[in-house]
Amino acid sequence: MSFASPHPPVEIPNKSVFDALFEGITEADRGKIAAIFAPTGEELTYGELIDRAEAIAGALAARGIGKGDVVALLAPNHPAFLWTFHGILRAGATATTINALFTPAEIAKQLTDSQAKMLITVSPMAPQALEAAKQVGIADDAVVILDGEGAASGHPNALDLLGAGAPAPDVTFDPAEHLAVLPYSSGTTGNPKGVMLTHRNLVANVAQIDPIQGTTADDKVMAILPFFHIYGMTVLMNSSLLNRSTLVIMPKFDLVQFLESIQNHRATFAFIAPPVAVALAKHPLIDQYDLSSLRTIVSGAAPLDQELGQAVAKRLNITMLQGFGMSELSPVSHIIPADGGVAIAGTVVPLSSSGWPIANTENKLVDPQTGDEIPLPPAGSGIDVLSEPGELWVKGPNVMAGYLNNAEATAETLDADGYLHTGDIAQADSTGLVYIVDRLKELIKYKGYQVPPAELEALLLTHPKIADAAVVGAIEEGTGEEVPKAFVVAQPGSELTADEVMQFTAERVAPHKKVRQVAFIEAVPKSAAGKILRKELRGK
Repeated sequence: MSFASPHPPVEIPNKSVFDALFEGITEADRGKIAAIFAPTGEELTYGELIDRAEAIAGALAARGIGKGDVVALLAPNHPAFLWTFHGILRAGATATTINALFTPAEIAKQLTDSQAKMLITVSPMAPQALEAAKQVGIADDAVVILDGEGAASGHPNALDLLGAGAPAPDVTFDPAEHLAVLPYSSGTTGNPKGVMLTHRNLVANVAQIDPIQGTTADDKVMAILPFFHIYGMTVLMNSSLLNRSTLVIMPKFDLVQFLESIQNHRATFAFIAPPVAVALAKHPLIDQYDLSSLRTIVSGAAPLDQELGQAVAKRLNITMLQGFGMSELSPVSHIIPADGGVAIAGTVVPLSSSGWPIANTENKLVDPQTGDEIPLPPAGSGIDVLSEPGELWVKGPNVMAGYLNNAEATAETLDADGYLHTGDIAQADSTGLVYIVDRLKELIKYKGYQVPPAELEALLLTHPKIADAAVVGAIEEGTGEEVPKAFVVAQPGSELTADEVMQFTAERVAPHKKVRQVAFIEAVPKSAAGKILRKELRGK
């Protein structure tokens, strides 16, 4: 049987993302600081954000970009990301955000698959952006370098767009049908796929999590998660903007700058991935800074160890929470509430849980072998009594529209009843509190980033000295981090070292995808159908 969220239903505005966040903003709020760029202290008000987004929308419309068009955004966290991203959506176009660590080949792959008509980037990423644009045939004047020299260089910059003076277009569309963003996810298996998220998906997810996580207009929120990632995009960026919070933005994670920013700006809230929790629990630098303003940290993107989370909470005297989600869910589907779960369970729930289903959603646990639904324990049996494990299915307004141009993968993930099959094995207590315990999917999570084994395996097989290969997640000693490990079958008579294998991948993929451990084997275990039996390799 399915089980519903214990949270009261929320109203989901039938609006575009831009209107849901900014329509009806007061003059007082227009003057409020929306973002502070930590390295320089540069500030952006809500009024400036909105006006610049409108100007970007007008400039894009004047260039023929509108409904049905995809604009790629390749940039690190910066206040300019906010108004560029929202300008794309305000124009009626669809934003496909690209990982800032991608190589030219990886960028080109996403540009091709998404059929992007324009690419917006920044100077530090211009070399790889221009190479990728050239590969796919995007013209020079359709590659915008926000901080570049401008139109005279062949590539428009931010001033060219903002100063064009073109009015934002009159755009109408059905928020439930019109695509807002196309992030790329590996889903449950295989190569990255474009996740089609509508305006309603994004608006719904912000509305669903807003009353649970407890951010307010008085909060200063540390923005270290990349905005190009759906976690940073929805949970950090859009949720904070809805609440008129102030984002303290860092272009990349640096522990000293992170601690200085909390201290200097009196930050109150932070969203992190588990590797940051390790530093907060153990690094001696922590004690050199005044972090007393911080009240809440939410961890996501990968499982948080309960002892680690408790160590952070105790050391910093803060509330530590955990959530669960995936790109296909916009991304949040579960989160521990700001009160730790007291209102629902009568007690603070274990940090090893992922929280309850968010408002307006239903869940199922399904036996992956039989397809039978798994019942929850009897009501009142307590938080220590859990159901049998099963695959977690989620249904709600935050569930994606499907994978771009991939009906087969969509059908494998979304069923006829609207449930998204997460590929994660979970258990739940009688109240519906969910624990993620394993996963069916083969995806590796390294520092919160998705690493698809199939992509690395395909790359490894292009090496002339490699006859066969399989990639699995392995636990790294000392950090407890899951890392990509390659099991390699060398060509007969060839001399191949682990360092060669690691260097080969490092030169061809983004840093988070690098193979970090190598083992040589005589044969890759496979099923009769030729499918790699990764289960036999895990733990070796």
